[in-house]
Amino acid sequence: MNLIRRDNRAIPATPAFEPFGVMRNFLRWDPFRDLDFNMDLQTAFTPSFDIRETPEAYLFEADLPGIRREDVEINLTGNRITITGKREARARKEKENIFMLERSNGAFTRSFNLPDGVDAGKVAADLKDGVLTLTLPKVPEVQPKKIEISLAR
Repeated sequence: MNLIRRDNRAIPATPAFEPFGVMRNFLRWDPFRDLDFNMDLQTAFTPSFDIRETPEAYLFEADLPGIRREDVEINLTGNRITITGKREARARKEKENIFMLERSNGAFTRSFNLPDGVDAGKVAADLKDGVLTLTLPKVPEVQPKKIEISLAR
């Protein structure tokens, strides 16, 4: 444990407050998760996305375990990309005892506004090992360019 000295007393250091982490946890909070009043109650499946930018493209990654390629649809309209899909619930078998159902199922839709400069004709999508990867290349006009300095004569 790190200690901070103030007024000749040792005081334990408090961890740094991360407001985005608090908000992320709050938005994922499900007050009905542990209630067992109805076994047919299913929470909605909402995949989380990682979005990165490189000099050449925007990269989207989402974990979609158990979702087939034909159950995902991606649409790009103007500067808005929309990803929809569904994960089917597993069928119950006769005389099967269910003790816990934690995996969520159902349809989802996620939409993102993109900055100007995405080359819509070259967008690529790949679903491999349960990970959806979208590559949205930038048009050459918005990609960074190195300018060489000429020698003065």
